[in-house]
Amino acid sequence: MTLTLSPIPDDAWPQDITDLLPGFAGKLNVYRTMAHHPALLRAWVNLRQHLVVHNTLGAQHAEVVILRTGHNLNSAYEWAHHVSRGRACGMSDTRIASISGALADMETDDAILAGGVDELFHNARLTPHSQSALTHLIGTHGIFDVMALVGMYSTLGFIVNSFATPIDDTVADELDATPLQSS
Repeated sequence: MTLTLSPIPDDAWPQDITDLLPGFAGKLNVYRTMAHHPALLRAWVNLRQHLVVHNTLGAQHAEVVILRTGHNLNSAYEWAHHVSRGRACGMSDTRIASISGALADMETDDAILAGGVDELFHNARLTPHSQSALTHLIGTHGIFDVMALVGMYSTLGFIVNSFATPIDDTVADELDATPLQSS
């Protein structure tokens, strides 16, 4: 049996989290899908606030981590949404496209971040070499934020991949009008 959990529309939104509807939770299909578990969505608020808004990495480094996570998860939803967010924070299409490729083809800082993401996916830990490179690039707090972003976006990727959550119309329309260009 396949469980189908579509994004919850406004008229069926859970009563105990109505205060979240006008904010981030009501804006994206991933959170409308997560709303099937209101307590989880409520608990998500502070972690999301730190990692999405107040992380120590800065917008572009965070987007590199999230894009590489989406790539590792083969999550079309996360990839599409973060192509859009990457563009919005000033990343070029060539740079964004490189995040799904070989580390050797990325900018140096992006390769350090993406290599760390890959190690977390494949080894569940960072090697001493990556710890050193990441500490130099983003500091100790940054390493924790990388790990937490990978964990958070893995969870979101599991949700959207498991329940076939549709890419939000605004993002789909943007990418239809302006597809990602690699060069």
